[in-house]
Amino acid sequence: MRKSDKVIITCAITGSLHTPTMSPYLPITPQQIIEQSVEAAEAGAAILHLHARDPIDGRPSPDPDLFMQFLPQIKQQTDAIINITTGGAPGFSEDDRLAAPLRALPEMTSLNMGSMNFGVFGLADKYPEWKHTWEKPFLEASKRFAANHNFALIERIIRELGEGHGTKFEYECYDLGHLYNVAHFAERGLIKPPFLIQGIFGVLGGIGADLENLTAMKQTADRLFGNDYYLSAFGIGRMQMRFLTMSAMLGGNVRVGLEDSLMIGRGQLARSNAEQVRKIRTILTELGMDIATPDEARAMLALKGPDRVAF
Repeated sequence: MRKSDKVIITCAITGSLHTPTMSPYLPITPQQIIEQSVEAAEAGAAILHLHARDPIDGRPSPDPDLFMQFLPQIKQQTDAIINITTGGAPGFSEDDRLAAPLRALPEMTSLNMGSMNFGVFGLADKYPEWKHTWEKPFLEASKRFAANHNFALIERIIRELGEGHGTKFEYECYDLGHLYNVAHFAERGLIKPPFLIQGIFGVLGGIGADLENLTAMKQTADRLFGNDYYLSAFGIGRMQMRFLTMSAMLGGNVRVGLEDSLMIGRGQLARSNAEQVRKIRTILTELGMDIATPDEARAMLALKGPDRVAF
């Protein structure tokens, strides 16, 4: 693992799985996404990971026109690295997932490194009433469908965005096997280091949110990639902050955001993404760690720079 004196904070602003009923603070409209992104960057996030939502009812949307309602403004108001999803949401086609990234040609996108069960159906029973009729069926459907990230799709994303436009990737790894998928594409020469390996823990269907699993993922990545990668990791829900702290103590980086957890403390909703950024920044600073600026993160990850995006 590459060691750095600086910790990169990524903030995943809205995601696609939490729904409007779950929190009044979840950003839905382009303006809300702009405001929360700018605040998160000001709080210390070097990377902003972004999805889009229908501004009327909050459902996930792949519409490039929606992305273009907030991407230019975020770029104008911050120097943060903008990272667009290619995972999208359940029900999106392959073309849906690539529509916004191919329009925007960002410095980074996420890249899920394997197909998997992605169970969020348990959330469907936690709310007696819903703001919108789509929410409960959307969550329940995760019991019947797997998230498709097959080798052909991964290769298409790498070739069309990476080889075609110089975009780098946040390699989202929900299990140890996903690390070997990253290694497969590296061995074929389709992706080049440094790799940002984003370990994701606690999704039903993926690796569990046990700290021992974080150690196992780091050890496996060390064997596969040596000094060619940066570690980042997070646990969803209540495990968020302890996983972030452990990742940083292992020499890695961190990701917060309302995509991953709606809470700031036990039983307490986070009022913004920036609140989570400030909390982890305080923890890391108290531990004697320095926070990477966007330009420092660009240099660490060998990104193409904001002047080569299409927004």
